[in-house]
Amino acid sequence: MKKILVLNGPNLNRLGTREPSIYGKTTLHDLNAMLEKQAQLAHAQLTCIQTNSEAEFINAIHKAGDENINYLIVNAAAFTHTSIAIRDALIAVNIPFIEVHLSNIYARESFRHHSYLSDIAQGIIYGLGSKSYRLALQAILDI
Repeated sequence: MKKILVLNGPNLNRLGTREPSIYGKTTLHDLNAMLEKQAQLAHAQLTCIQTNSEAEFINAIHKAGDENINYLIVNAAAFTHTSIAIRDALIAVNIPFIEVHLSNIYARESFRHHSYLSDIAQGIIYGLGSKSYRLALQAILDI
């Protein structure tokens, strides 16, 4: 059975109410439920975590390494553009991951165009709203 961890970064707990024109109207709770159902149908174990703390995000990555998680889906949100520490944690655990973003980061402010994670990710899906997560999960399930 595949063990998959979905890691969501800062402000994603505000999905559904935070700038719905950019991030959509789906709440994080609804997104997680959708992913859990998709994983259950495929007989995979899925855990979803959201944190606004960089330290907690890193600790979750380390714990994933200790718990032999097979794959990660990572939306580091703003940390994508700022955190070398998260990059280093992902390299340290050596768990394949797919980087996801709800919005098209290249159609937004220039500071969002750089990711510290993209070059070490197995794949990147962005700009498709909650479907970005569903596609990432399906890609992992197909492996």
